[in-house]
Amino acid sequence: MIQHLRPAFVMTALFTLLLGLAYPLGITSLAQAVMPNAAQGSLIRRDGAVVGSQLIGQATTSPRYFWPRPSATAPDPYNASASSGANLGPTSAKLAERVKSDIERLHTAGIAGPLPADAATASGSGLDPHISPAFARAQIARVARERGMTEAQLSDLVGRVEEGRLLGFIGEPRVNVLRLNLALDAMKS
Repeated sequence: MIQHLRPAFVMTALFTLLLGLAYPLGITSLAQAVMPNAAQGSLIRRDGAVVGSQLIGQATTSPRYFWPRPSATAPDPYNASASSGANLGPTSAKLAERVKSDIERLHTAGIAGPLPADAATASGSGLDPHISPAFARAQIARVARERGMTEAQLSDLVGRVEEGRLLGFIGEPRVNVLRLNLALDAMKS
């Protein structure tokens, strides 16, 4: 009987070492060598301290800053351990109420006119750190008023931090909210 069990134990130990240790260590080492910033979480630092990641959004409610899109990780917005979509369909009363509430909040804050879709809808993961350039521009008047800056200054800032399509044709132009807010803090206001 041992002669039949021995190959199973040997193969289990071999594949555990190979796939559980050697492969992850090899891929991690390769990632650290080829793209160290991405391998370490794409962290954003200010004055030597980590202030966030360029891959995960942050909840910001201060009127002095640009706001991200809604997060689907309620009750804690942008909680990476709760990443998932809300699974609420287009006929969901709960989704309609949340979107209506978000739109009212934005209009109350002084963001006028028609809003881009990402102003009131969460991303699939609920963690998206980006907003559309249209949503960033829609917030310029509010942020300018709160900071005593001109809208032209903020419009220029949004244009500088706007990211284009990947390889020129994949995805949509976008603005990383944390990078935008850090650039906003760096400006003299």
